[in-house]
Amino acid sequence: MAQVLVVDDSSTMRSVVSSFLSSHGFDVTVASDGREGLSRLREDPAIRLVVSDVNMPNMDGLTMAEKIRTELGNSAVRIVMLTTEANPSLRQRGKELGVTGWIVKPFRGELVLAPFRRLCADG
Repeated sequence: MAQVLVVDDSSTMRSVVSSFLSSHGFDVTVASDGREGLSRLREDPAIRLVVSDVNMPNMDGLTMAEKIRTELGNSAVRIVMLTTEANPSLRQRGKELGVTGWIVKPFRGELVLAPFRRLCADG
């Protein structure tokens, strides 16, 4: 199944999201911030979907998204923000940076399962 990178500074959220996705056939890698997320993407170009928090230390999710598109030149990977941020201006900035989707926490795996499978299959 498709490879997914889960990026969140909360170990609880990383565990919840990665466990759910793993139990539904996704191959999951985790990172604790955007800087580590970029490293994981450099190491594994087979990653198809990034699920990231916005607010993290070292490098936030939107900066990571920007660097994925510019520094890594990766326009194929899908990026979904999973965050407490519902601010429309942040969502717009994400869209401009190439973020595919925006989910406001709490994580409801059953609601994202089919869309995540489609995102991993596209492109």
